[in-house]
Amino acid sequence: MKPFLILSHGLHSSPDATKVSALAAIAEPLGFASARPDYRDLDASGDVRRIDERIARLLEHAPKDAPVILAGSSMGAFVSGLASMQVNCVGLFLMALPVAIPGYARRFDAKRVPTTLVHGWGDELCPVDEAIAFARAREDEIALVRDDHRLSAHVDFVAETFARFLRQFA
Repeated sequence: MKPFLILSHGLHSSPDATKVSALAAIAEPLGFASARPDYRDLDASGDVRRIDERIARLLEHAPKDAPVILAGSSMGAFVSGLASMQVNCVGLFLMALPVAIPGYARRFDAKRVPTTLVHGWGDELCPVDEAIAFARAREDEIALVRDDHRLSAHVDFVAETFARFLRQFA
């Protein structure tokens, strides 16, 4: 049985956001079922203390007796990592990863499972050096591209990287 995918959008984005939509479009033909939680109501307040509610909402989509792969962009990556410690997570795909959120007490952590990061060299919100340090400490795969936080010039690259990542679970 293939793992179930949970694809999490970034702050002030939506389940129909470009990157998570591209990931879903890649996963479906490969035979992976997925869910895209909607966090917009939680994000509307801008209150970082709602991160725990975001994690809880993600966990509501995780099957109880099946493996999951968590993927997300920015705040979606942050909550995916933290949620990975609470479910049968077998893989992580993280884009534009923040390793800390100002005003939120917990620092980023994630289950030690096959993990791929995609990050922009010019990410103006999440310093690339922090993502590199996180990946280096765990010996995770990381792809660095000449782009900013949104990775909008590399959506196709992100999708191709995700397809390669998923093949190990096929």
